[in-house]
Amino acid sequence: MIEQIMRNSDEFTRWRKDIHANPELGFEEQRTAELVAKKLESWGFDEVHRNIAKTGVVGVLRGHSPSDNSLDKSIGLRADMDALPMQELNEFDHRSQHQSRMHACGHDGHTVMLLAAAWYLSKHRNFSGTVYFIFQPAEEGLAGAKAMIDDGLFDRFPCERIYGVHNMPGIPEGDIWVKEGPFMASTDRFIIEITGKGGHGAMPHQAIDPVIIMAELINALQTIKSRNVQPTEPLVISVTDAHAGSGTHNVIPETAMLKGSIRAFNAEVSSLAIERMRQIAQGIALAHNAEIKVTIKDGSYPATINDTEATQVAHRAAVNVIGREKVATNFPPFTGSEDFSFFLQQVPGCYLFIGNGSEGKTGGVCVHNPLYDFNDRITPIGASYFVELVKQEMSAD
Repeated sequence: MIEQIMRNSDEFTRWRKDIHANPELGFEEQRTAELVAKKLESWGFDEVHRNIAKTGVVGVLRGHSPSDNSLDKSIGLRADMDALPMQELNEFDHRSQHQSRMHACGHDGHTVMLLAAAWYLSKHRNFSGTVYFIFQPAEEGLAGAKAMIDDGLFDRFPCERIYGVHNMPGIPEGDIWVKEGPFMASTDRFIIEITGKGGHGAMPHQAIDPVIIMAELINALQTIKSRNVQPTEPLVISVTDAHAGSGTHNVIPETAMLKGSIRAFNAEVSSLAIERMRQIAQGIALAHNAEIKVTIKDGSYPATINDTEATQVAHRAAVNVIGREKVATNFPPFTGSEDFSFFLQQVPGCYLFIGNGSEGKTGGVCVHNPLYDFNDRITPIGASYFVELVKQEMSAD
């Protein structure tokens, strides 16, 4: 790791805790974006651009080494800034100061990792080419990456490769997990609306009970994975919200609703799952003389597929920072989803995990948990990794 970054760890931790205490939801990251932009400007960045996809920030840093056509390239380094709409249950001093908003996924830490790398590289421009520091809004379900692309990100800041990181509880503190090819799953969010016929709970023969239909649907959807998809092909269909009725004990409701997600690593499998979901719903509706509407919601994320060459660069950088024994490449892909995938559809790149720890108050609590907190001890690792990427790509000393 880079000693100068290590020596400044306490300052980076103060930044991170300040962001954690003031979380902002997707496309509302005004305070965080301004904090980022002002720091980049104070460090003498060549350009700082605000308001990309509403609240995104891009800092442009050009190297001072003599230009060489073989090395004079441009790469992007990305961090996400948004929080989650959930109530924090931690009691430490830097807990969220806002109701129903929390940095429960570590985006506060991702932002500071990239800021720390920006701080260091602004003082050591011994590279040839241009680095774009991309601070992205709205990763959590709102596809902020796609919004930045639609707002001209790669037209204005053309990147030959792009890199990102995510902390991950459960992975040993400071270890890095990276692999080429499928790394994280796609996600398609669905809503299933069931319309039956309400009635008295004592006379179900006069009603069309959407609760019975809902229960049948939940079970039937699981047959898509077990009976329609090759057993070795990953697919997860999760019903995460089931709602019917108004709390009354003797009323059969008129309607019911299911929500959930489909996750896969293959676009054909995703399409098959959606098609079979519609067919199953149509068949069950016909069997019960009911109406069932299946809606695939906007905001679906494609699978995160790491480029081979970019992954090789990322692997070398990781090994140089923490040592080969702490870098893992042999693990199954994760079924979580990440909108960094939109960037990878446009530009070759690599996304990886840095271990948040496997025990204690940080490693023992999963992301999206009200007791989660980012592990500040891994900030120098992430920052040093970003710097080493620039060295690998642009021949910095």
